[in-house]
Amino acid sequence: MNLKNHVIFTLYTIYGILLKVMASKGKVRGVSGQYPLVQNVTVTEGGIANMTCRVEYNDNTSLQWSNPAQQTLFFGDKKALRDNRIELIRASYSELTISISDVTLSDEGMYTCSLFTMPVRTAKAYLTVLGVPEKPEIDGFSKPALEGDHITLTCMTHGSKPAADLRWFRNEKEVKGAKVVNASGKTFTVRSSLQLRVDRNDDGVPYTCRVDHEALEQAPQQATEVLEVHYAPQVKIVPSVGVPQEGQYLKLECMSRGNPSPDPVMWTKDGVELSDLGRVMVEGRELTFTLLNKTDNGTYRCEASNHLGTSSAEYVLYVYDPNALGHHGTDHALIGGVVAVVVFVTLCLIIVLGRYLARHKGTYLTNEAKGADDAPDADTAIINAEGNHAHAEEKKEYFI
Repeated sequence: MNLKNHVIFTLYTIYGILLKVMASKGKVRGVSGQYPLVQNVTVTEGGIANMTCRVEYNDNTSLQWSNPAQQTLFFGDKKALRDNRIELIRASYSELTISISDVTLSDEGMYTCSLFTMPVRTAKAYLTVLGVPEKPEIDGFSKPALEGDHITLTCMTHGSKPAADLRWFRNEKEVKGAKVVNASGKTFTVRSSLQLRVDRNDDGVPYTCRVDHEALEQAPQQATEVLEVHYAPQVKIVPSVGVPQEGQYLKLECMSRGNPSPDPVMWTKDGVELSDLGRVMVEGRELTFTLLNKTDNGTYRCEASNHLGTSSAEYVLYVYDPNALGHHGTDHALIGGVVAVVVFVTLCLIIVLGRYLARHKGTYLTNEAKGADDAPDADTAIINAEGNHAHAEEKKEYFI
């Protein structure tokens, strides 16, 4: 505080003391038992804090705002502290409102509103200043990574108060990181680490670190790292038609995926490298047959390489006669239908016959046993068994 401000502060202090003395002698009156009304204020660093003090009833008694260092800011409508950031908004016997612009962390603390009655009544309001976290930074990744590598992404932000929260996202899906918080004066430094074992599916995928903080409700801070992963190629051959026929157009496309991109690819037929042959054209990843015939039959191979490895795929081409294919196709469909019906009927007969035999098996065995003693064969035994019941008594008498 410079000398001029110190003098002003001293004068207002003396003025306050005189008011107290005058009130004790009955020359200054106040509403007995009334206290000023204030509210706590929260503001973001760099913002504006409005501090309001009110009384419901007042008989010309002055109000005063003081800062946490007990320096008088305003006494009524009189400014006591020379600070261009502090301005008067409203001054009356029932209200004293001031504003503090471009708030800093050092402005945080307990502010006092005093009502100069006898005795002096005070109320305290706490000014909370939120530290705005800086934009986060991601480090720990050196491009490119190789498939299978273990990497650690580290996100850091400074200047938050209270400590910010850091969240990780792979594309739009949240993933869990490990957070560490360190105090740095009145603010905090927050660090979050994400450990990964990368593969080809991470290539080109963005990992985003986002700062969540109450001072950033409308504009969250975030940083993004797009991974670059190198991996060996994978190859497959995709034909343009399912059943190649003589006279048709056919294109075989070699679909290769790798990083770095495996260009160019190499085409071979039955182990011999291919080149343009009029009807057969090699154009980068594509092998084109403008007019198929039987001489094109064979095993075609596509091979792709990069510095991490080589991969290949094969396609066995058999060119069909379109006339024979249509005739045989009809025959095959007819034969297939007949076979299906025969198999179904056979299964039904087997099931019915099985159930019939299971039901009559016991009766057959019993009857055969009853007629087997005096029958020359199995058929005679069954016939004899059927008459056993009728002639049972006669047989008993005969043997006696």
